[in-house]
Amino acid sequence: MVTRRIVGVMAKKKDKAEERVMENRKARFDYHISETLECGIQLRGSEVKSIRDGKVSLTEGYVRVQEHPPGLYLHSVTIDEYGPAGSRQHAMGRTRKLLAHKREIAKLWRQVQQKGMTLVPLKMYFKNGYAKVLIGLGKGKSKHDKRHSIAERESKRDISRAMTRRDRG
Repeated sequence: MVTRRIVGVMAKKKDKAEERVMENRKARFDYHISETLECGIQLRGSEVKSIRDGKVSLTEGYVRVQEHPPGLYLHSVTIDEYGPAGSRQHAMGRTRKLLAHKREIAKLWRQVQQKGMTLVPLKMYFKNGYAKVLIGLGKGKSKHDKRHSIAERESKRDISRAMTRRDRG
């Protein structure tokens, strides 16, 4: 009698917080994003727990650049309170410092000085256990550009529908 022993290598389980990405889709609709930069973010303990639960709103957020001393600051991003933190809660709408190199901050400061350029948060996620924010340098779109984006999105949707109908039948 021959017995077989099955030896398998299990895949490493991904932590749900590691794969959760909070995205600001409205920013890509409202702005032409020319450059992106991944920054770290200074957080308090209850904020980290709340972000892991996905209780973040990036839609109203913006980034300000300070030249002296060099710094990036994240404004108007709402991180909801973490219930079990009790009395050690954080302020929901507080200004948070972003972590980047001085030369990157100086480069962004020069670019933001141009008319119409702004910095907006695009995504917030965890990478190797650290919270990261992807910020984008954008120029505001006009109504015409927004209409063009809507028409392009709808045409792509129509094409994909036609392709699925063709495949089915």
